[in-house]
Amino acid sequence: MNLTFVSLSLCIILNTSIFNLYAHGFVVTPVNSGCGNTIHRSGAVKAAVVRQLTTDDDDDDDDEPRTDADDEGEGTYDPLQPSSLQSSSSGSTSPESIPLLLLDSGQKTSRERRSRRRTMELSWCSKDTCQPYQNSREKVVGENNDIEFDSPATGQVVYNWDTDAIEAFNTPRILILVKRNDDELMATAADAVRELFAAGGLRVMLQPEVAAKFKHYFGVDDDKIELFENQPEPGFGGSHLGSDDPMYNSHNLDCDRDDNYEKLYTPDLVVTLGGDGLLMYASTLFPGPCPPILCVSGGSLGFLTPFSKGEMVHAIRDCLGLVDSPTAEGDMNDDEALEKEASYSSSIPELASVGGIKQLQSMSKRKTKFTVGANNQICLSLRMRLECQVLNREGIIRARFNVLNEVVIDRGDSPYLAALECFCDDVHLTTVQADGVIFSTPTGSTAYSMSAGGPVAHPALPAIFVTPICPHVLSFRSMVFPDHVVLRCFVAEDARADAAVTFDGKYRRKLNRGDNVLIRMSPYPVPTINRVDHSADWLTGLKRNFNFNTRVRQAPL
Repeated sequence: MNLTFVSLSLCIILNTSIFNLYAHGFVVTPVNSGCGNTIHRSGAVKAAVVRQLTTDDDDDDDDEPRTDADDEGEGTYDPLQPSSLQSSSSGSTSPESIPLLLLDSGQKTSRERRSRRRTMELSWCSKDTCQPYQNSREKVVGENNDIEFDSPATGQVVYNWDTDAIEAFNTPRILILVKRNDDELMATAADAVRELFAAGGLRVMLQPEVAAKFKHYFGVDDDKIELFENQPEPGFGGSHLGSDDPMYNSHNLDCDRDDNYEKLYTPDLVVTLGGDGLLMYASTLFPGPCPPILCVSGGSLGFLTPFSKGEMVHAIRDCLGLVDSPTAEGDMNDDEALEKEASYSSSIPELASVGGIKQLQSMSKRKTKFTVGANNQICLSLRMRLECQVLNREGIIRARFNVLNEVVIDRGDSPYLAALECFCDDVHLTTVQADGVIFSTPTGSTAYSMSAGGPVAHPALPAIFVTPICPHVLSFRSMVFPDHVVLRCFVAEDARADAAVTFDGKYRRKLNRGDNVLIRMSPYPVPTINRVDHSADWLTGLKRNFNFNTRVRQAPL
């Protein structure tokens, strides 16, 4: 029974290979045997193509080791001499000895032909096109076409400046954003501007209302201060917003910036003095390409703001390459910077009397002068954004936004459940019957998505998270998708009510039946400056702000 199964399997393989072999210059001739097919060459063709096909069959069928006599006789049959075929097929043929005759004019040995194989080529394909790999981490190596990873998918991104040629370029500009209605932070920012002007080498950009307060309340007025006027980005905004909203756009939502577009007075660095919400606001100011952002803590939580107010001036100059990295130890002249350093170490709880932990904390509290990054390299977190488009049933784009945290589709002011049909790359994903659904970035995984039961993700992870909000079913769990997919949700025609969509908690828009929300990775990330590196800053924020996995340590036995 087993022998018969092997015979049928080989017959199927040979018969289904007829077309492919014929296309490569080979002819399949029937013979009087169990499977009844003999392969021979009809013209000159590369032997590597056939060698790959025949090697697999020979390796499966030959239980005996090959000898020199076998190699000498193989590949020398003459297709014009029927006697050769008859002699090979005469008598009873068992399934273990199915004739597979390869006619090759060359005299290469079986080992040489077996080593020559076709080269596998990899490509990256989307729904419409395929592109060959260029500088990809996946590679094909060796004669066996082994697929390997050359590097991780992501890594720590760093940048540095050419300090020798810095004077040959224009004076760098920084944009300082300050939390509204906070006089203490406004005074801190005014003092920082005075200190920056005293050091020289840069220009400061301020929003008009902030510049007016600096002049009238703090006496900061200098010709190096420039007013920052937000310019609309082509292709972004929405027609449902008020005409006085900077993101109001009633047309040209299906276009991108062309090569001739140049945004005037784009800063080299953005400094936010406030909380996490100010970083979200900075993201909306630059829906297209965004400059690096230095986040200084001045809010209530500060999960995304690793720098202290005392480190602000030095960090700005360090990030712009205007100062040399300090090398002397014990040069700590800022008590707040020391306190910030201690807060990083205190994110590791004081755990009983474990010597290793106490030693680690004492090492992290050493008094070294604050530096950004290491070896004159500034570490960055390239925070992925989602590009979201709202389309009506005719396919016309009505709104387009880039979100840093999440886009939320919910039931709005309706008392009924939201009824949404969701797709991934035009393949039906699920029917959402819930209060709503959250599509979040890795940065947004610690925001609304985490509150709804979604996973917590490292900011460098290239992924999109889909988390339901109070689903009316037990089996709907949060899902993680790679960043190359395109997600789409639309309000079902038979839904009991309309829905609503919000982008980073703002720009709320009603979704009528048949409206679609298209979600994909944005090509424009938000680069934020790391105080240490992306992993250290993220883990420190989790422990310090969320008390991540904190409990009293179990006593040793």
